[in-house]
Amino acid sequence: MSSTFPSVIRMDRRFAPTAALHVEVVADLVCPFCYLGKRRLDNAMAAVQGPSDVNWYPYQLNPDMPENGLLLDEYLSTRFGNPANIEPALKQLTYEGRLEDIDFRFDRISKVPNTLRAHRLMYLAESECVDQTSLAEELMTAYFERGEDIGNKEILIELAGRHGLAPADSAKIIDDEAAKQLVLSREAQVRSSGIAGVPGYLLNRRLLVIGAQDTDALVNAFDRAMFGEGNDSIVSPALH
Repeated sequence: MSSTFPSVIRMDRRFAPTAALHVEVVADLVCPFCYLGKRRLDNAMAAVQGPSDVNWYPYQLNPDMPENGLLLDEYLSTRFGNPANIEPALKQLTYEGRLEDIDFRFDRISKVPNTLRAHRLMYLAESECVDQTSLAEELMTAYFERGEDIGNKEILIELAGRHGLAPADSAKIIDDEAAKQLVLSREAQVRSSGIAGVPGYLLNRRLLVIGAQDTDALVNAFDRAMFGEGNDSIVSPALH
Protein backbone atom coordinates (compact mmCIF):
# COMPACT_ATOMS: atom_id res chain seq x y z
CA MET A 1 0.00 0.00 0.00
CA SER A 2 1.45 3.30 -1.05
CA SER A 3 0.79 6.69 0.48
CA THR A 4 -1.10 7.86 -2.60
CA PHE A 5 -4.62 7.25 -1.28
CA PRO A 6 -4.12 9.22 1.96
CA SER A 7 -2.91 12.11 -0.18
CA VAL A 8 -6.35 12.53 -1.77
CA ILE A 9 -8.01 12.99 1.61
CA ARG A 10 -8.87 16.58 2.36
CA MET A 11 -6.24 18.02 4.64
CA ASP A 12 -7.99 20.04 7.33
CA ARG A 13 -8.26 20.26 11.08
CA ARG A 14 -10.51 17.25 11.30
CA PHE A 15 -7.52 15.03 10.62
CA ALA A 16 -5.42 16.33 13.49
CA PRO A 17 -4.36 13.54 15.90
CA THR A 18 -7.28 13.10 18.32
CA ALA A 19 -9.46 10.31 19.67
CA ALA A 20 -11.91 11.06 16.85
CA LEU A 21 -12.76 8.50 14.20
CA HIS A 22 -12.37 9.44 10.53
CA VAL A 23 -13.58 7.00 7.92
CA GLU A 24 -12.86 7.24 4.20
CA VAL A 25 -15.23 4.93 2.31
CA VAL A 26 -14.27 3.64 -1.13
CA ALA A 27 -17.35 2.32 -2.90
CA ASP A 28 -19.40 2.06 -6.05
CA LEU A 29 -23.08 2.90 -5.82
CA VAL A 30 -24.22 -0.15 -7.81
CA CYS A 31 -22.19 -2.60 -5.74
CA PRO A 32 -24.52 -4.73 -3.57
CA PHE A 33 -21.69 -5.52 -1.16
CA CYS A 34 -21.12 -1.77 -0.75
CA TYR A 35 -24.78 -1.40 0.23
CA LEU A 36 -24.41 -4.18 2.79
CA GLY A 37 -21.17 -2.64 3.99
CA LYS A 38 -22.74 0.79 4.23
CA ARG A 39 -25.52 -0.47 6.53
CA ARG A 40 -23.02 -2.34 8.69
CA LEU A 41 -20.84 0.77 8.81
CA ASP A 42 -23.88 2.77 9.96
CA ASN A 43 -24.41 0.34 12.83
CA ALA A 44 -20.74 0.41 13.77
CA MET A 45 -20.61 4.21 13.68
CA ALA A 46 -23.67 4.35 15.94
CA ALA A 47 -21.70 2.37 18.51
CA VAL A 48 -18.82 4.87 18.53
CA GLN A 49 -18.75 7.27 21.45
CA GLY A 50 -17.19 10.60 20.57
CA PRO A 51 -16.60 12.64 17.42
CA SER A 52 -16.56 10.92 14.04
CA ASP A 53 -17.01 11.69 10.37
CA VAL A 54 -17.24 9.87 7.05
CA ASN A 55 -16.14 10.83 3.56
CA TRP A 56 -16.75 8.87 0.35
CA TYR A 57 -14.38 8.25 -2.56
CA PRO A 58 -15.30 6.98 -6.03
CA TYR A 59 -14.66 3.56 -7.44
CA GLN A 60 -16.21 2.12 -10.60
CA LEU A 61 -16.76 -1.61 -10.70
CA ASN A 62 -17.29 -1.25 -14.45
CA PRO A 63 -15.01 1.57 -15.66
CA ASP A 64 -15.64 0.61 -19.30
CA MET A 65 -19.43 0.73 -18.94
CA PRO A 66 -21.10 2.62 -21.82
CA GLU A 67 -22.36 6.04 -20.84
CA ASN A 68 -25.98 4.88 -21.07
CA GLY A 69 -25.33 1.64 -19.22
CA LEU A 70 -26.23 -1.90 -20.25
CA LEU A 71 -29.36 -3.97 -19.92
CA LEU A 72 -28.99 -6.25 -16.92
CA ASP A 73 -29.32 -9.48 -18.89
CA GLU A 74 -26.68 -8.32 -21.36
CA TYR A 75 -24.34 -7.32 -18.56
CA LEU A 76 -24.75 -10.60 -16.69
CA SER A 77 -24.26 -12.63 -19.85
CA THR A 78 -21.10 -10.73 -20.72
CA ARG A 79 -19.62 -10.96 -17.25
CA PHE A 80 -20.84 -14.32 -15.96
CA GLY A 81 -21.93 -16.29 -19.00
CA ASN A 82 -25.28 -17.87 -18.24
CA PRO A 83 -27.18 -15.44 -15.95
CA ALA A 84 -28.35 -18.49 -13.98
CA ASN A 85 -24.78 -18.81 -12.71
CA ILE A 86 -25.28 -15.74 -10.55
CA GLU A 87 -28.61 -16.81 -9.01
CA PRO A 88 -27.12 -18.46 -5.87
CA ALA A 89 -25.11 -15.31 -5.14
CA LEU A 90 -28.17 -13.09 -5.57
CA LYS A 91 -30.18 -15.30 -3.20
CA GLN A 92 -27.40 -15.08 -0.61
CA LEU A 93 -27.23 -11.31 -0.98
CA THR A 94 -31.00 -11.09 -0.56
CA TYR A 95 -30.76 -13.12 2.65
CA GLU A 96 -27.89 -11.05 4.03
CA GLY A 97 -29.69 -7.87 3.04
CA ARG A 98 -32.72 -8.77 5.13
CA LEU A 99 -30.47 -8.99 8.18
CA GLU A 100 -29.48 -5.34 7.56
CA ASP A 101 -33.04 -4.17 6.71
CA ILE A 102 -32.21 -4.06 2.99
CA ASP A 103 -34.86 -5.28 0.58
CA PHE A 104 -32.76 -6.28 -2.40
CA ARG A 105 -35.11 -6.44 -5.41
CA PHE A 106 -32.93 -7.67 -8.24
CA ASP A 107 -36.12 -8.48 -10.16
CA ARG A 108 -36.81 -4.75 -10.46
CA ILE A 109 -33.39 -3.89 -11.92
CA SER A 110 -33.44 -3.72 -15.72
CA LYS A 111 -30.19 -1.86 -16.33
CA VAL A 112 -26.68 -1.58 -14.92
CA PRO A 113 -25.81 2.12 -15.17
CA ASN A 114 -22.57 3.95 -15.68
CA THR A 115 -21.99 5.47 -12.22
CA LEU A 116 -19.82 8.45 -13.15
CA ARG A 117 -22.76 10.83 -12.93
CA ALA A 118 -23.72 9.51 -9.50
CA HIS A 119 -20.12 9.87 -8.29
CA ARG A 120 -20.09 13.46 -9.54
CA LEU A 121 -23.20 14.05 -7.47
CA MET A 122 -21.45 12.63 -4.42
CA TYR A 123 -18.62 15.06 -5.04
CA LEU A 124 -21.13 17.93 -5.18
CA ALA A 125 -22.54 16.80 -1.83
CA GLU A 126 -19.04 16.94 -0.35
CA SER A 127 -18.48 20.42 -1.80
CA GLU A 128 -21.81 21.67 -0.44
CA CYS A 129 -21.29 20.05 3.00
CA VAL A 130 -24.27 17.78 2.43
CA ASP A 131 -24.14 14.42 4.21
CA GLN A 132 -22.60 12.09 1.64
CA THR A 133 -23.62 9.00 3.59
CA SER A 134 -27.28 9.96 3.46
CA LEU A 135 -27.04 10.63 -0.26
CA ALA A 136 -25.30 7.30 -0.82
CA GLU A 137 -28.12 5.61 1.08
CA GLU A 138 -30.66 7.38 -1.16
CA LEU A 139 -28.90 6.32 -4.34
CA MET A 140 -28.38 2.71 -3.28
CA THR A 141 -31.94 2.34 -2.03
CA ALA A 142 -33.27 3.76 -5.29
CA TYR A 143 -31.23 1.31 -7.33
CA PHE A 144 -31.35 -1.90 -5.31
CA GLU A 145 -34.82 -1.66 -3.78
CA ARG A 146 -36.82 0.28 -6.37
CA GLY A 147 -34.87 -0.57 -9.52
CA GLU A 148 -34.37 3.07 -10.54
CA ASP A 149 -31.71 3.99 -13.09
CA ILE A 150 -29.20 6.04 -11.12
CA GLY A 151 -27.35 6.81 -14.32
CA ASN A 152 -30.35 8.85 -15.49
CA LYS A 153 -29.86 12.58 -15.10
CA GLU A 154 -33.46 13.42 -14.17
CA ILE A 155 -33.61 10.67 -11.56
CA LEU A 156 -30.32 11.79 -10.02
CA ILE A 157 -31.49 15.40 -9.82
CA GLU A 158 -34.68 14.32 -8.07
CA LEU A 159 -32.86 12.12 -5.57
CA ALA A 160 -30.28 14.82 -4.82
CA GLY A 161 -33.04 17.38 -4.26
CA ARG A 162 -34.29 15.31 -1.33
CA HIS A 163 -30.99 16.11 0.39
CA GLY A 164 -30.95 19.84 -0.24
CA LEU A 165 -28.91 19.92 -3.44
CA ALA A 166 -30.34 22.51 -5.83
CA PRO A 167 -31.58 21.03 -9.13
CA ALA A 168 -29.57 23.57 -11.14
CA ASP A 169 -26.37 22.69 -9.30
CA SER A 170 -26.97 18.96 -9.70
CA ALA A 171 -27.73 19.32 -13.40
CA LYS A 172 -24.60 21.38 -13.93
CA ILE A 173 -22.17 19.02 -12.19
CA ILE A 174 -23.68 15.91 -13.78
CA ASP A 175 -22.70 17.28 -17.20
CA ASP A 176 -19.53 19.06 -16.11
CA GLU A 177 -16.39 17.71 -17.78
CA ALA A 178 -14.07 19.17 -15.13
CA ALA A 179 -16.03 17.40 -12.38
CA LYS A 180 -15.86 14.18 -14.37
CA GLN A 181 -12.08 14.45 -14.68
CA LEU A 182 -11.75 15.21 -10.96
CA VAL A 183 -13.75 12.08 -10.08
CA LEU A 184 -11.67 9.99 -12.48
CA SER A 185 -8.48 11.43 -10.99
CA ARG A 186 -9.59 10.54 -7.46
CA GLU A 187 -10.50 7.05 -8.56
CA ALA A 188 -7.14 6.62 -10.29
CA GLN A 189 -5.34 7.63 -7.10
CA VAL A 190 -7.38 5.16 -5.08
CA ARG A 191 -6.60 2.35 -7.54
CA SER A 192 -2.90 3.24 -7.63
CA SER A 193 -2.83 2.77 -3.86
CA GLY A 194 -3.54 -0.91 -4.39
CA ILE A 195 -7.26 -1.03 -3.67
CA ALA A 196 -8.71 -3.52 -6.15
CA GLY A 197 -12.10 -4.22 -4.62
CA VAL A 198 -14.89 -2.52 -2.70
CA PRO A 199 -16.10 -1.64 -0.21
CA GLY A 200 -12.96 -0.37 1.47
CA TYR A 201 -12.64 1.71 4.63
CA LEU A 202 -9.54 3.70 5.52
CA LEU A 203 -9.67 4.43 9.24
CA ASN A 204 -7.77 7.43 10.59
CA ARG A 205 -5.26 6.94 7.77
CA ARG A 206 -3.84 4.02 9.74
CA LEU A 207 -5.87 0.90 9.00
CA LEU A 208 -7.45 -0.28 5.76
CA VAL A 209 -10.43 -2.62 6.06
CA ILE A 210 -11.51 -4.41 2.89
CA GLY A 211 -14.91 -5.98 2.27
CA ALA A 212 -18.41 -5.79 3.75
CA GLN A 213 -17.21 -6.75 7.22
CA ASP A 214 -19.79 -7.35 9.93
CA THR A 215 -20.53 -4.67 12.50
CA ASP A 216 -18.46 -6.23 15.30
CA ALA A 217 -15.40 -6.50 13.06
CA LEU A 218 -15.75 -2.83 12.11
CA VAL A 219 -16.09 -1.73 15.74
CA ASN A 220 -12.91 -3.67 16.60
CA ALA A 221 -11.14 -2.04 13.67
CA PHE A 222 -12.29 1.38 14.90
CA ASP A 223 -10.72 0.67 18.29
CA ARG A 224 -7.43 -0.30 16.64
CA ALA A 225 -7.43 2.78 14.43
CA MET A 226 -8.22 5.20 17.26
CA PHE A 227 -6.32 3.72 20.19
CA GLY A 228 -3.83 1.21 18.81
CA GLU A 229 -0.13 1.79 19.02
CA GLY A 230 1.75 3.22 16.06
CA ASN A 231 2.00 6.35 14.01
CA ASP A 232 -0.11 7.75 11.18
CA SER A 233 1.08 5.20 8.64
CA ILE A 234 -1.17 2.35 7.56
CA VAL A 235 -0.54 -0.50 9.97
CA SER A 236 -2.38 -3.26 8.09
CA PRO A 237 -3.24 -3.71 4.41
CA ALA A 238 -6.49 -5.47 5.23
CA LEU A 239 -8.57 -6.85 8.05
CA HIS A 240 -10.53 -10.09 7.60
